[in-house]
Amino acid sequence: MRCYSSVSLLIAAFAVSGCLSDVQMPEGLPFLKKPDGAAVSAEVDETTEGDQGEAKQGFFKRNFKENPFASSPFAKKSDTDDVQQGDTHSEIIAGLQARRSIVPSGSYLHVADAALASGASKAEAELRSAKLRAEAEDKNWLPTIGPSISLSSLGDAIASLLVEQVVFDNGRRKADRAYAAADVEVAAVTVSEDMNERVFTALSLYVTGVRGDETAQKTRTALAQMKSLEEVVIGRVQGGVSDRGDQLTVESKIQDLESTLKNAGESAVLARSELSAMTKQSFVGVYEGPLDVSGLSGSQNLAVLRAKAEAKRTIAQADSARAASLPGLTAGASVGTGGTNASLNGGGADFGFGTGARLKAIESTKETAERSIVEAEQDAERALRRGQHQISSLERKQKDATRLSEESYETFELFQAQFKAGQRSILEVINIYEKAVERDLAALDAKYDVLIAQLEMARDLGLLADGDEI
Repeated sequence: MRCYSSVSLLIAAFAVSGCLSDVQMPEGLPFLKKPDGAAVSAEVDETTEGDQGEAKQGFFKRNFKENPFASSPFAKKSDTDDVQQGDTHSEIIAGLQARRSIVPSGSYLHVADAALASGASKAEAELRSAKLRAEAEDKNWLPTIGPSISLSSLGDAIASLLVEQVVFDNGRRKADRAYAAADVEVAAVTVSEDMNERVFTALSLYVTGVRGDETAQKTRTALAQMKSLEEVVIGRVQGGVSDRGDQLTVESKIQDLESTLKNAGESAVLARSELSAMTKQSFVGVYEGPLDVSGLSGSQNLAVLRAKAEAKRTIAQADSARAASLPGLTAGASVGTGGTNASLNGGGADFGFGTGARLKAIESTKETAERSIVEAEQDAERALRRGQHQISSLERKQKDATRLSEESYETFELFQAQFKAGQRSILEVINIYEKAVERDLAALDAKYDVLIAQLEMARDLGLLADGDEI
């Protein structure tokens, strides 16, 4: 009879645990008011895999298939399991998977794909660990079973099997599941940040190599022209028309051009060496124009997504701490050599004069988490506006430098003709050519600075790689 009563009690505990284990304390109790903030849950829309990229699957696609939480940690078992499982969708992970790269096809995309294929991010391992922890927490509402061995006062060993089931815990286990879900989201954002940073680094090295090549090419052309002018100066010095100072002046300008040529060549070689070490491939440098960043303002900065995920995790942690401060109810049963026993255990909370203040402090952490989201959104908006202004400024600088360079080259041709006619000195011709070269190189630098600024903006928005290929 005793065995039947204990088994009946255990079955009753299982029946009510699904309904009560996630229930929080009623609002009417003094200083135990239920928090106003919504319970934390992983919220992400289901995403479907596209027709492209089936052969090569990224980290998100391998680990999060159609529904990121379809097969645990947060999948519903049935329509009646809402109490245990809560919302099963994560908008953050679905948004990351749905992002599309703005890198155009061609050499840029080739470099980006190579960077992703050769990546070995620590964040990927952290995401797998977070996913496994979430799977473990997903079953925390089920009963726990474990052995128990004790010694009696007579020295006899008593072995039993102990089964415990939480009946009422003020939503603590639900908050623990929400915390694990948010932890997965934080890890997913970290993976996206790391992969976009890797692609940005690879493309920056590629662009640096191309910039060095083009700078070296223009400098060689200028150096050849300047040496031809030097021959004219040397002839005039030998003929007594010009003094030694004119020759020293042109030699100094030639040395400056030679230094620029060496620096450009070394910069290109170093960038390609780093890119090769990073991707295990070599690339032929080709400038393919700037990126199309006209639609970037509608994308959310990865820093904002991180702030949202971390806020969810903080709020879930606060909910768990609040629940731990309140009394709960646990059903237990043991079956062993000493017989069968069943019990209902209450408690789990220590009340004192500081309990109310402690609960208010827990509530304040939620407000802090919500404000961190607002602050991240403001910082992201400022960064976006700053990047847009920087790109516009660099584009204007490029146009101005190109126009001035063309005018300077035209003036150089005019001065050459006037020099041959005896109307200009050789130093005037050399100085205007030097100015034309400086403006030409300034336009070149502005052109590549625009591309780097666009890459930085796309990196911050997580748009340097397709989300389902990461």
